[in-house]
Amino acid sequence: MIGIALAGLRLRWRSFVGTFLALAFGSALIAAMGQVLATTATAPDRAPQRYAAYPVVVAPHDTLTVPTWRGGESQPLAVSPGLPADVVAALPAGRVDRIIPAQFADGPPGAGIARPWALAPALLSGRAPAADEVATSGAPVGARIRVVTGDGIRSYTVSGTVKEGLFFSDATAAQLRPQVDAIVIVDGAAERVRAAVGDRARVLTGDDRGRLDPGRVADARARNNANTIVGIALGFAAFVAIFVVASTFAFAVGQRRQEFALLRAGGALPGQVRRLVYWEALAVALVAAAIGALAGPALAPALLDLLRERGMAPGWVHTISPARWPMWTAFGTGVTVALLGAVTAAWRAGRVRPGEALRETVVESRTMPPARWVAGVLTLGTALVTMAVTAIGDPASATNRKSYMPVVMLLIVAAGLLAPALVAVVARRLGGATPRGTGLLLAVRNVTASARRTAAVAAPVLVTVGLAASLLIASDLTDEAKNVLRARPAHADFLVLPDGHGLDRELVAGLRGVPGVDVTFSAETTVYTLEGDTALVRRDAAEADDVPAGGIKVAADWGLRAGDTARLWLADGSEARLRVLEVLPPGSAVDAYLPASAGTLPSVAYVRLRPGTDPAATTAALRAAADGHRARAVTREAWLAAARQGQGSASRLGLLVVLGIVLAYTTLAMVNTLLMAAPDRAGERRSLGLLGASRRQVLAWTAVETLATVALGVLLGVVVAVVAVAGLWTTLLGVAGAVTVSVPWATLGALTGGTALIAVAAALVGAAGRKPRSS
Repeated sequence: MIGIALAGLRLRWRSFVGTFLALAFGSALIAAMGQVLATTATAPDRAPQRYAAYPVVVAPHDTLTVPTWRGGESQPLAVSPGLPADVVAALPAGRVDRIIPAQFADGPPGAGIARPWALAPALLSGRAPAADEVATSGAPVGARIRVVTGDGIRSYTVSGTVKEGLFFSDATAAQLRPQVDAIVIVDGAAERVRAAVGDRARVLTGDDRGRLDPGRVADARARNNANTIVGIALGFAAFVAIFVVASTFAFAVGQRRQEFALLRAGGALPGQVRRLVYWEALAVALVAAAIGALAGPALAPALLDLLRERGMAPGWVHTISPARWPMWTAFGTGVTVALLGAVTAAWRAGRVRPGEALRETVVESRTMPPARWVAGVLTLGTALVTMAVTAIGDPASATNRKSYMPVVMLLIVAAGLLAPALVAVVARRLGGATPRGTGLLLAVRNVTASARRTAAVAAPVLVTVGLAASLLIASDLTDEAKNVLRARPAHADFLVLPDGHGLDRELVAGLRGVPGVDVTFSAETTVYTLEGDTALVRRDAAEADDVPAGGIKVAADWGLRAGDTARLWLADGSEARLRVLEVLPPGSAVDAYLPASAGTLPSVAYVRLRPGTDPAATTAALRAAADGHRARAVTREAWLAAARQGQGSASRLGLLVVLGIVLAYTTLAMVNTLLMAAPDRAGERRSLGLLGASRRQVLAWTAVETLATVALGVLLGVVVAVVAVAGLWTTLLGVAGAVTVSVPWATLGALTGGTALIAVAAALVGAAGRKPRSS
């Protein structure tokens, strides 16, 4: 049987070109992405930045540990609690570091910081700062500069210049930030420091000092972004590869029914015929997967550069990991994909009867076998049930596009399985019509004559249009829902937003003094709750000055009612017990609202006009109050528009990577199917030539027929997109209300037009391969 399989490959190699290329491309892609994944996951952290010049650093504990019946549950703290006073006293020779939010009032915006003079680098000119003085790299000695800190705007004289940074005198730094964030030890062994500190703080040396760098959170986010994007792309690559291979093998089996019937007539058993198909798939896969796996790592550097340039991979990682497991994984995945894709085709081949060898042509006895009906209906039912369960049980999860992608994939698979039946339905509709024009009539009759053949060509178009439309529209839909949820607490006409760490206290007082408005301040924070005495859960929360002291508003999933007492831990790890004032409605922007604390700078001010207040005068007053405080006053509409623009541009990047992979696969499948079908249509073209059709007419009818088939694929893709988007919209209805559906007509139009052009070009190439003979 192996020899027969190899002989069949030599004789019908054109039928396997598409499968070979799909598997080679998929294996190369998996190897390249696996290499990127290995690189981003295993690359060492960035070298210490902030404390690189100091061998030993003492820092507060950065985790909250709560005892449960299973043991200690821990979570990283969102806010540093500062070093205890007894630790500071135990290290009199250490240099105290305080991280002070500070910016130049007249400089470029940014989340700047200042530090005590004890941590300053060498002076370039001038002297160390005293009270009301600073050392900086941003102005010459003797200049007067305005600095914005948590207390407000204050003018300082530049006493000295340094290479980089802003530094207050130690006394001024202590006034601005009493909390000690770290102590650095210049001379002293780490063992002696640990003995003095005990378990009251962390003693960091070597690369561990990098844990205190301000970019550590952004670095972790960059790693996560890269791993997430690569993981999603790998999943879609495998999914589409199976789809393409299955479609190609199914089409090839349909073309070879007489060949398999001859084998059956010669004594071959159904199991032997099935093994023949598997051996063919294995032979193609072994070569294709090996080539792809070997070529893939060469693409990894370019892929990593692409992700890094767009902020979707760690910026400091440049060296590709030498790991070899991505190549073996790619090879194994390619072989597995080929065998999985051949399952249905092998089953169909084994059912061919010996009597079919006597037929001159293969006639479709039925549009679809019962097994395909069952698989298609079950897949569609699974997708619909999943959407219903999400809409009823957990509608808030629909705002996460990653959780919605499997539903789209299930709908695509269901439509692909049911495509012949759907095409047959459309064929019956068109069959009763009589299009004007011989060419159009001939094209319609050819399309409707073979539902399987038409479905095989339309399936790649279905995947392209259905997946692109579903993901792009769903992405915009979820982004819009998030914006609606984000805007819910903003019951205001204006918002005042900081260009740094927060709104300083002087600005807060100035905003409260603006006439004719009500101002509410809020700050983002984090709380930790213990669920069921088993798990410590980190939750997003906000501090708001309209929540009375000792109270809290919580989300419904806390399982609490108004009047209950909520036990929680605040962002710095301190425990609190607050009375539940209100249970928030589903889809709230955050999980809880707490009273505002005195030490927290607000991250937003919501300004609401009182009746009769002049909006223009209020705008001028708000801008005047914010002038110089590194803050800006914007209307609610402008704030929402900016949020939509930033969110949309970020979400598009990952989708475009996925859709690029899908487009490459489906284009390959469509071209391959059209070229495979071309020899089977040679008899039709010869008949047309004998009837007097010119070569130009035959090619024109072929183009019209291909466009009609593409139109069917587009129609099926639109149906999938409508079902997917309707399910998502219905789910979000209970969370964010009636969210506006935005359709990217230009993108989808370009995609559909490009697909149609490629399909027509492939069909014309196949049709032009042999000239029709005339009488």
